[in-house]
Amino acid sequence: MSQSPISLSSVNLDNCDQEPIHIPGFIQPHGVLLAFDAKGVLTHASRDARNLLGSLPPLGSMPSASELGGGDALALAFEGMCRDAADEEEVPPVALELEIGEAPGEPTHDVVLHAFDGRVIIEYERRAPGQDALASFALLAHRGMGRLRGRRDIGPMLEEAVRTVREITGFDRVMAYRFHHDDSGEVVAETVVPELDPYLHRRFPAADIPAQARRLYIINTLRLIADVGDAQVPIEALPGDATPLDLSHAVLRSVSPIHIEYLKNIGVAASMSVSIVVGGRLWGLIACHHRTPHRVPFAIRMACDVLSQMVSSSVQTALERAHAARRSAAADLRTRLVDVVLQSEDAAREVGALGSEMQQVIAHDALLFAHSGKQTMQGELGPPAARALLKWIDEQPDDLLSSWRRDELPEPLRRELDPFCGVLALRFDRMGHGALVFLRAEQTHTVTWSGPLAKAVRVGPLGTRLTPGGSFAEWRQEVAGTAVPWDEADLSIARQMLDELGRATAARAGEMERARARLLAVLGHDLRDPLQTISMAARILEQGNASARVGQRIAASTGRMGRLITQVLDMSRLHGGLGLGLQIADHDLAALVHSLVDDAKMAHPDLSIELRLAPSLLVPIDADRIAQVVGNLISNARHHGQPGEPIALALEEGSDGHAVLVVSNFSEPIPPEVVKVLFEPLKAGSMGNSRNPNGLGLGLYIAAEIVKGHQGRIHYGYDDAGRVSFTVELPLARPSDASRPGEAAG
Repeated sequence: MSQSPISLSSVNLDNCDQEPIHIPGFIQPHGVLLAFDAKGVLTHASRDARNLLGSLPPLGSMPSASELGGGDALALAFEGMCRDAADEEEVPPVALELEIGEAPGEPTHDVVLHAFDGRVIIEYERRAPGQDALASFALLAHRGMGRLRGRRDIGPMLEEAVRTVREITGFDRVMAYRFHHDDSGEVVAETVVPELDPYLHRRFPAADIPAQARRLYIINTLRLIADVGDAQVPIEALPGDATPLDLSHAVLRSVSPIHIEYLKNIGVAASMSVSIVVGGRLWGLIACHHRTPHRVPFAIRMACDVLSQMVSSSVQTALERAHAARRSAAADLRTRLVDVVLQSEDAAREVGALGSEMQQVIAHDALLFAHSGKQTMQGELGPPAARALLKWIDEQPDDLLSSWRRDELPEPLRRELDPFCGVLALRFDRMGHGALVFLRAEQTHTVTWSGPLAKAVRVGPLGTRLTPGGSFAEWRQEVAGTAVPWDEADLSIARQMLDELGRATAARAGEMERARARLLAVLGHDLRDPLQTISMAARILEQGNASARVGQRIAASTGRMGRLITQVLDMSRLHGGLGLGLQIADHDLAALVHSLVDDAKMAHPDLSIELRLAPSLLVPIDADRIAQVVGNLISNARHHGQPGEPIALALEEGSDGHAVLVVSNFSEPIPPEVVKVLFEPLKAGSMGNSRNPNGLGLGLYIAAEIVKGHQGRIHYGYDDAGRVSFTVELPLARPSDASRPGEAAG
């Protein structure tokens, strides 16, 4: 009695993932199969076994060594396999080259014995004519393996592997196929005859290789289908033996009819696959296709199997090396991010400059960093989407958020974020609305089916699903609305990054709190003098002894108080994320600077300023805020310059579409450690300086923020003539901007 055949009537696409392909009840016709229990009783035989072993006794008997057809070598191997099968669930295969059913001479069959689940299976595979000259194949295999040893990176390694396999097997197409997170796969290396279309970089859905097939690819790492058109040979079973014969480890196991139709639909008449198993998981395949039936000798297949084991080991080593490099890069990135948060005057801008490092550590399609009202965006993420995303993050109870499905996001956010649906958000500062967000696009936007398949595709009785095009169309439906998930490595790195950023933010907040306390103390001290002056002037006015100088002192004192209060308010706005509320309009910067210099000379008649101004420069600015910048730079030059030496002030049009303003004075250079924090509100390096005893510098800090708000630049320099200089660069008005109205910028 034979086992029931697997047919299209009993297996279809609705249940193919449950198809029992490990117990098909059939074998391929280029060999015969015998199965025994652990005592050596014959329980199964393929229907044509007696054509090879004419003296084979009936099922239920115990064949002698001569009846097995292989002489002493096979008898010894069989006895040992039966003995081991009684004690172990699985016994590794033993391969023999034997003369069977022929006159003595060269081996005619490759015989493979293995034991599994209490059964011993012997497979006899006939050698095709001309397959006895294997020395050249062995040489090619050895040479290919030698080349493989020199490859460290996965890509070149797989390219070398497919070249070697094609050299020694003669297949029309050999591909290296790598599986992704969702078990869909991609052809990542290929060598193919010119007549066939390349499959390189094409993606195939996970459903093309069901779970039970993946299991068999791990158990039995090499699989040959010599002729998809062959009639499969049934296996006869001992009456009363109801346990199906498990052929998971068999080399002759027949092929699923669904897989046969798939191969026929893409014009493949023979195929071979060699598994790449990494860490006990099916990482990839070396897949071979041929347009006509193609028998590959057993010895050559074993060479390919050894080669795949080398590839598996090398891939695992390369992956471990890549993971170590990624962990190291993540540690370096965390250090740099902490430095940015702790020390940078513009954290958003500097985080934006870390784009390539960010991509190496956590792969993403877009990036958003926000803190204290400032943002940087990379990728196709617009401001409205960024605002909606940050609002949603602020509303969540957790500080680490991860999602890779669009339906996990609220409806309004889904529309704004399209095409992104994968979100990994690190909220490291609740008060300052600080967040670092990685985004991934929907897979249907990131995966493309490359190239037409019409030439190679035929549609069989099960329809287009069993063609690459139809298979891919179904896969697109399955993955719509999903991104590549954040794996455990991504989440682990994100958690560490969140912890570090949180600690850095807390440290920064503590530093700023100390700065604010010190600022209030300084403010109280600095306001005391003008208040006393005003109080004394008021008493003089009461006594009727007022003079013009009393009025001047009142004006100077109130002006000083006003500047101090304005600076404090500006700093509060900046740190509260409110911005400076710039009102931009086109102004003649040359005229504005000239007016400010006149005011400074009037206030300080002994002040000498060497002026070199362009006749006119039209610049889009907030005139009051730029006046604040210029006034601060002139005041700094007056306070810190050498007494009696003039201040130089120059304004010209630069070569890159900017107005360039330079204010310089003779002075000692600023120490390097102070230059690093020159535009920070708290300058620890200035402590003890008689001209800045409290280490505070709100003027330069606010000036820098005003310039940046105008999309400009400000920087410090020192020249060979002994001059300290501050240079401000502001974008000039474009011709199309000349008549535009004023606009608000925050």
